[in-house]
Amino acid sequence: MSLWRAAGVVSLATLTAAASAQQPVIAQRPPMGWNSWDAYGLTITEPAFRANVAVQKAKLLDHGWEYSVIDEGWFFENPSDRDKPDTLRYAVDSYGRYVPVPARFPSAVPAGMNPAIKSDAVAPIKLNATIENTSFAALAAWVHSQGLKFGIHIVRGIPRVSAERNFPIEGSTFHAQDAADETDACPWDPTNWGVKDNAAGQAWYDSLLRQYAAWGVDLLKVDCIADRPYKESEIRMIRRAMDKTGRPMVLSLSPGPTNLAHANEVAELSNMWRIADDHWDLWDSGGKPFPQGTKDQFARLNAWSKYAKPGNWPDADMLPIGELRPAPGWGEPRASRLTPDEVRTELTLWAIARSPMILGANLALLDDSMIHMLNNPFMVAVDQTATESAQVLHDGDLIIWRAKLPGARIALGIFNTGDAPLKVDRTFASLDPLLGGRNWLAYDVWSNLPLGKRMSVEETLAPHACTLLMLTM
Repeated sequence: MSLWRAAGVVSLATLTAAASAQQPVIAQRPPMGWNSWDAYGLTITEPAFRANVAVQKAKLLDHGWEYSVIDEGWFFENPSDRDKPDTLRYAVDSYGRYVPVPARFPSAVPAGMNPAIKSDAVAPIKLNATIENTSFAALAAWVHSQGLKFGIHIVRGIPRVSAERNFPIEGSTFHAQDAADETDACPWDPTNWGVKDNAAGQAWYDSLLRQYAAWGVDLLKVDCIADRPYKESEIRMIRRAMDKTGRPMVLSLSPGPTNLAHANEVAELSNMWRIADDHWDLWDSGGKPFPQGTKDQFARLNAWSKYAKPGNWPDADMLPIGELRPAPGWGEPRASRLTPDEVRTELTLWAIARSPMILGANLALLDDSMIHMLNNPFMVAVDQTATESAQVLHDGDLIIWRAKLPGARIALGIFNTGDAPLKVDRTFASLDPLLGGRNWLAYDVWSNLPLGKRMSVEETLAPHACTLLMLTM
């Protein structure tokens, strides 16, 4: 038994169960799980999704990785035409709401029923759509039967194909054109119009969230709403609609960087929100907004750390590790370009800053060493049970983060963000005054090594590497 375990660490399940009993809120802890985007982009299918969920259940769920999320494009029959919207074929129901394409998600077809209600409309309709009687209810129920939680991605707004056909809005006397704002299009998405801030707009979102609640959705990721543009009115409508359903759902807002000026609003209305543009498998963006690298997230997480609390989690984006294939959302199919040191640094930073941790890898291709790293119980416990965290020192390439854990325990992240080895020979007190004047029992998390009693750290860190220490009296 390690010195850290002998010091009285209780299990993650015990700590989080106690926390949930004290404050039963949605997203009591930073959500952990898997999202299809980094490995599959727009192309995820039910067989691929189930294969990833099977690995998630067998090898990751027991350590907290519980959300399984289908990202963008599940309503495209031909997702490869995403950049040619005139040739895209959508699946919607008779109320104009997107539904899963039956050819890609066979369980979406009700037993004994032909999924197609009617075929594409004829001229003068320009956008291609089939009206389908499909749903994610069966797939969500299967995910729940595995002990996991089910999530989906949408882009804010109302489908252009629905406005073109002026479908009725379920549960109301309104029609799609009453809600659609055709002056408000997402700059990078060709599928939807914005939604008016009026009764028809609220009726649209009410209808949408009733649909998702009936399916059994546990996490809803809404895109083109947290930045470029920031759409506070639509976030409010979604929040109202979600609350009306009575179903607990995590509301996740994208993309970033969410402006700090909106911190209070996003904390009031959502559970997690992106604090940076899309993060991919590189160390440093070189000052470019897209894509973001691991090093770029230090400053953003530092700026947002004070807003992290149960129910509210600034989100540094998905973890682009492992195999990013067969069709990643950006770039060619590949193994992640992050080195093992950079992966440990990324996991340590996300954990000690209490960011949601959503894996982007193709889980079916994870090797044992990566699974072992992801399931490090101390790293996970920092993310899931820390009660407070902050960057406490930035001195050149040396960055120190400290997190407080239950039981008067401390997690200390020591990072070398530079491109050369960095010798660290400092007292704990010089790194963080909170640690001064004490002889701490230390445990090196990534080396799985008890360090005994000490008052300082003496180590040479490789470029882009880190040490995560667990300290107790």
